[in-house]
Amino acid sequence: MTKYLLFLTFLVPVSIWAQYLLPNEEIVYSFETKAGKKMVLAKDKKNQYLQYRFGSKSKVEMEFPAERTKSSWKKFKYKSYMRGGGKQNSGMELNYLTFINKGYTYQLHKAYYAEDGSYSTGITITDAKGKETDISGIYKSIKGCLCDLPDIGLVEIEDTGGL
Repeated sequence: MTKYLLFLTFLVPVSIWAQYLLPNEEIVYSFETKAGKKMVLAKDKKNQYLQYRFGSKSKVEMEFPAERTKSSWKKFKYKSYMRGGGKQNSGMELNYLTFINKGYTYQLHKAYYAEDGSYSTGITITDAKGKETDISGIYKSIKGCLCDLPDIGLVEIEDTGGL
């Protein structure tokens, strides 16, 4: 009986998060939020689609886009900026992925600033009036990298304009 309880202890957490990643998918980027939610940006292993999922441990509360088709890649825009030189040059690495859903702009972000050695990740949601809501991510929970998106060649790359 103890063996079964031990097995179930390990199985339950896996099944709770399982809906965030389908068998034909892999994580592009994911993290847990400070409010106990989870964000997963997943892609089909054969690059047939890209999909954002967000929600609680027990339920995906938002999935974008609704359809899983090749055209989903065109609904996302990626931009990045990198300045080397370490602390003395205020070095930084910034990565952003943006999409629009039902009048709201979602921007996933990952940042590193050499000046103070800080790292951050999260989601900024902007409504039609420009009001922003920030959802802070837990940096140590990150899996994957937004920076891999340009290598796939299917998401639109925005010019940073020097940020």
